[in-house]
Amino acid sequence: MAELLLIVTLGGRRIAIDAAEVESVVEMEGLVPIPRGAPHIAGLTALRSRVLTVIDCHKSLGIAPPETECRDAIVVVRDGHPYALRVEAVEDVVEASADPAPLPARLAGGWRRAGRSMVEAEGRLLLLLDTASLIAGPDLAEAA
Repeated sequence: MAELLLIVTLGGRRIAIDAAEVESVVEMEGLVPIPRGAPHIAGLTALRSRVLTVIDCHKSLGIAPPETECRDAIVVVRDGHPYALRVEAVEDVVEASADPAPLPARLAGGWRRAGRSMVEAEGRLLLLLDTASLIAGPDLAEAA
């Protein structure tokens, strides 16, 4: 069976996330900020009587935020904790059409840190992101 990918828009680009890591896709409402939280943590939200930590993927990657507020989010669970990864848009679930390829050398910054590999789907080569890296956020050298 081919690997399933969730296609999202982030930084104006079509990006892939391993669909096996995704618990659900939601439209977020009611974000509560966390005082003194890491800059890439947007706050907390509730989903089905559960509190989720909301990750601002733009800040995690060190890229410019979109002009409009992101309300779409991908819910993933890491080490028993639920997270909502805020993205610009969620498109579709598709099958990868080839084995993963290495990251290009020219990929820089947060994209390189969070990139797992390149994958082909629907005739296009897409960056496959590592959700754990998005949750962890930029390291100190990147943020400086």
